[in-house]
Amino acid sequence: IYLNIIQAMKKIGLFYGTSTVKTAKIAVKIKKAFDNENIDIIPVEEAWSKDFEVYDYFIVGAATWFDGELPTYWDELIPELESMDLKKKKVAIFGLGDQKKYPDNFVDGIGLLAESFEKTGAKIVGMTSAEGYNFVASKALRNGKILGLAIDIENQHGETDKRVLDWVEQLKKEFN
Repeated sequence: IYLNIIQAMKKIGLFYGTSTVKTAKIAVKIKKAFDNENIDIIPVEEAWSKDFEVYDYFIVGAATWFDGELPTYWDELIPELESMDLKKKKVAIFGLGDQKKYPDNFVDGIGLLAESFEKTGAKIVGMTSAEGYNFVASKALRNGKILGLAIDIENQHGETDKRVLDWVEQLKKEFN
């Protein structure tokens, strides 16, 4: 049933920082779960606005650094990104964080990316339940939902593969 959906899908750009090993591992898992050659991997460190214009669907990912910051490679791209018109685009966001060491800003990177893409007019898809996580606050949380896929490799490694697979199945429906 999903084969027809995948064939009808337009190209997907998977943007993430290739210099962060854990984020790269999750991106590879996402690409494998799609089992789809229509996904191009674009290193954020080398991305320009023209790279975003080519795709109808984006999957973007980042770890949350320090006390709720995006990695510097996203910081450099955000001003350019926010000036774009992406009204007809859909964006799914994944993020890595640590619920135990940083419970006050767990996966804030997801929320920061969502805010930036919303400024462009893009539609955020791939929201997930906050159930099963234990944190105090997050910029990624809106109306009881996480604005994407939250991964905590440090504390919930055993949940990662299932969360990725479930999220990709959800995206296959929402990217349509």
